[in-house]
Amino acid sequence: MANDTNDAMSVSGAAGAETTSLIEFRDVVFSYAGHTVVDGVSLRVNRGELVALLGPNGCGKTTIMRLINGLELADAGAYLFDGRVVDAAYLKNSAAAQKFHQRVGFVFQNADAQLFCATVGEEVAFGPAQMGLPADELERRVCDAMELFQVADLVDASPYQLSGGQKKRVALAAVVSMNPDILVLDEPTNGLDEDSCDIVVNFLLAYVAAGKTVLMSTHHQDLVRRLGARAIYIDRYHHVVEAPSPSYGTESGATD
Repeated sequence: MANDTNDAMSVSGAAGAETTSLIEFRDVVFSYAGHTVVDGVSLRVNRGELVALLGPNGCGKTTIMRLINGLELADAGAYLFDGRVVDAAYLKNSAAAQKFHQRVGFVFQNADAQLFCATVGEEVAFGPAQMGLPADELERRVCDAMELFQVADLVDASPYQLSGGQKKRVALAAVVSMNPDILVLDEPTNGLDEDSCDIVVNFLLAYVAAGKTVLMSTHHQDLVRRLGARAIYIDRYHHVVEAPSPSYGTESGATD
């Protein structure tokens, strides 16, 4: 499964310059209802990396992920995806926006916010069906994704009748079936039992080993260690910091 190439210059842009960054924030600022929730954040995520975003509740982790997925737009600064600036003008181009959302796979912390089809099979097939794939390729992707997350036996079940762990695995399968270049995961193991957590961890390790990229938010230092992830810490003032507070690894649960 080959990654798309992108010949675009970066914003700073000497001709012919290349970047290894898939995600780059340059002094990004974002406010909601007059309250600054991302304050001058600069960070990079390179191709093939597994990166964990950590910090206390309310520091802006979820907002950063929404910015990365194009669900919010920066008030100031720049967000670059694969060397291209992602802003309102870029996302107004329907072809560019569709390609962008195929390449950036976002899994919400609350799977109920993501699932909307009548059956699990329809849920997993929805994304790749929008890509105009041949029927055999569509079927292969759906079957592979359901097998990966061990939800193939739920193909005809309603997502709304599933357990929390099953819903999370269906949401993951639905995103992975589109073969994104990067998976952006908000608290991917919250609410999962040990078996479901193992499925997710093993998949993420294999995904990165295959050359893909993962960015996740988490409160759990043990998960970061288990995945061997590079950690980026955001402090309570919404700034990237070099070292974690000792309390970061003990917090749990709530979204930003």
